[in-house]
Amino acid sequence: MMTGTVGMATSEHQAGNIPLEGAKTTYDKLTTDRDPYTQRAEKCATYTIPMLFPKESDDGGTNYSTPYNSVGARGLNNLASKLLLSLLPPNQPFFRLGLDAESTVALNESADNQLKDNIEYGLSMMEQQMIKYMESQSLRPTLFEAIKQLIIAGNALLFLPPAEGGMRCYTLREYAVQRDTIGNVLQIVAKDTVSRGSLPDSMQSVLPDSGEPTINEKVDIYTHIYRVASGDTYQWESYQEIEGEPVAGSEQTYPANKSPWIPLRFNKKDGEHYGRSFVEDYLGDLISLENLSKSIVDISMIASKVLYLVSPACQTNIRALSKAENGAFVRGRMEDVVPMQLNKSMDMQTVLTTAQQIESRLSYAFLLNSAVQSGAVGRDRVTAEEIRYVAGELEDTLGGVYSLLSQELQLPLVACVYNQMQSQGLLPVVDESIAEIEPSIITGIDALGRGQDLNNLAQALQLMQQFPEFLQALNVGNLATRIFAAAHIDATGLVKTPEELQAEQQAAMEQYAQQQGIDAGAQMAVNEAQQAPE
Repeated sequence: MMTGTVGMATSEHQAGNIPLEGAKTTYDKLTTDRDPYTQRAEKCATYTIPMLFPKESDDGGTNYSTPYNSVGARGLNNLASKLLLSLLPPNQPFFRLGLDAESTVALNESADNQLKDNIEYGLSMMEQQMIKYMESQSLRPTLFEAIKQLIIAGNALLFLPPAEGGMRCYTLREYAVQRDTIGNVLQIVAKDTVSRGSLPDSMQSVLPDSGEPTINEKVDIYTHIYRVASGDTYQWESYQEIEGEPVAGSEQTYPANKSPWIPLRFNKKDGEHYGRSFVEDYLGDLISLENLSKSIVDISMIASKVLYLVSPACQTNIRALSKAENGAFVRGRMEDVVPMQLNKSMDMQTVLTTAQQIESRLSYAFLLNSAVQSGAVGRDRVTAEEIRYVAGELEDTLGGVYSLLSQELQLPLVACVYNQMQSQGLLPVVDESIAEIEPSIITGIDALGRGQDLNNLAQALQLMQQFPEFLQALNVGNLATRIFAAAHIDATGLVKTPEELQAEQQAAMEQYAQQQGIDAGAQMAVNEAQQAPE
């Protein structure tokens, strides 16, 4: 549930030019445009994994029909696993933090290279803290569920509760969204169905008196999120509604880029409020393969049934033949009893060949032929090169879908996590001299975090080895700091400070001078001994 106190909500608001007539009324109006998408999602689920998008009348006791082939289910799980591996790599950041424009200009004007390296190292540590926070909040399982919804239904809604933490995934049947002509979100209405006994007292008081309510009585809660103009920009406002009445204390206000509600699309199409699914693109092949698989199973079951035809003028003792042991001799004629045959082998071969061709096309579309997946899943650690390969494969095969998800999923997700940790004081302070630090997130294939910086540093040093005179111009301390930052290693106590280096040099010089003095005194003593008269 959402919490907060940002003023009272009313039954009618105004966000720009969009009339907001209450959460439930708006939800009912928006579902009219949503219905064709839910119907297509049900059909796509039928030929892949039916339980992922059940019919509205289904419940926990519904037994779903099992498809005659597993290509759709295997392909969906495989593609979702690869997208999760690429969008949320294990044990390494999929984003990069940077300074805001003002701080960047001030830092570039500064001649303190050590300060730049310290800030870069501090940002790297912030990225590590954010990754640990995401893992502790168990975002990966929910994100995997959302990706499967995107593949099968083309849409999903993520909610990151600012106070409670964690993540909630809404299927297409549980929310409605309205966008402008270029895809910007104007308003969202999410629907939660919960038991009456689980509601807090503030919501219990809003419910009408139904005589003797039970704790298991189902209650629909509508959460309305909408845009409101605020000067040159806009902000998000939200409230919750039960039985047509706003819930006092549920009002929330969020800046434009800090909303915890993240509506997702798999494919973008301007002019439509919802996206199209991946399965929908290959639904024809899935349906054809399902029908052919059913035909193959049916005819195989018929062919496996053994029947014998007996001639009407049979002179063979059928009873003796049926009771004869293996290898026994029975009097009779071969033409009296013959096994029934279908004589459909050529037809069955044609059906099998067609099914294999369709399965091959679907395996290519769902990336079932990839060699990286089988090798990476079984290991606890996945290398950056494997992630880079999977990301490139997704981009080449899906035609820009990965880039869309990086902008509509990764970017808002990192912004939400950053704001949550910043408000809770969980992020380390980079440098007190910097007025303000904002996350500058880079997502996509070219932004696998600072691991790419480490590769670039290694390549640069390898090239510089061909020019020894250039190596002498390197600042070894700053280079070490950058290498540790790129490798996500805590360099505390590993890299010597300039003061420590200066002290060591001073001590070495004093030791050298002392040693030189001892050597000079010993040499003088030897000379005096040699010059002394015998």
